Amino acid sequence: MSGFAPKEVSIATVWPSVAASYIGPLPMGQWLGQLYNQTAGVSIFNLGNLSLLLSIPVALALYFLRLLPYAATRYRLTNCRVVVERGLMPKEERSVDLDRFNAIDIVVIPGYEWYYAGDLVFRLNQVETFRIVGVTRPEAFRTMCINAHRAYVGVQKAWEKEGHLATA
Repeated sequence: MSGFAPKEVSIATVWPSVAASYIGPLPMGQWLGQLYNQTAGVSIFNLGNLSLLLSIPVALALYFLRLLPYAATRYRLTNCRVVVERGLMPKEERSVDLDRFNAIDIVVIPGYEWYYAGDLVFRLNQVETFRIVGVTRPEAFRTMCINAHRAYVGVQKAWEKEGHLATA
């Protein structure tokens, strides 16, 4: 039995936003985003901007903590799957094949909107099959994933139609 097995090639790689940063069990990035969204005050002298100024050391720490050898997480889209990788020398942590979902929802939890970030929830019909958290500009990555999914599934169907794959 011959099968459809293309050579895997990277399409795009994105890094999670600071919005998804944790210090221990505390969602620090999310909390800071909620704080920065506060508009009480006058003109540029509002609570959010003042909080931003005062929390610069914490925000910088969150940013650089994401780059530590054990914490350096990235999301890679290939022509076959979506992969979560961790470490300076990327090692696969988990993945989902492009034919294991047919919809992707964007979930923006409180605090993420300040960073323009969101979680991507991959669904097969109504069942969640995969989730990646804190994606910066999630609409763009979602569009790339959907386009890759359509191409992958389309090629699979064409391959099957030509009789190259045994049908289940």
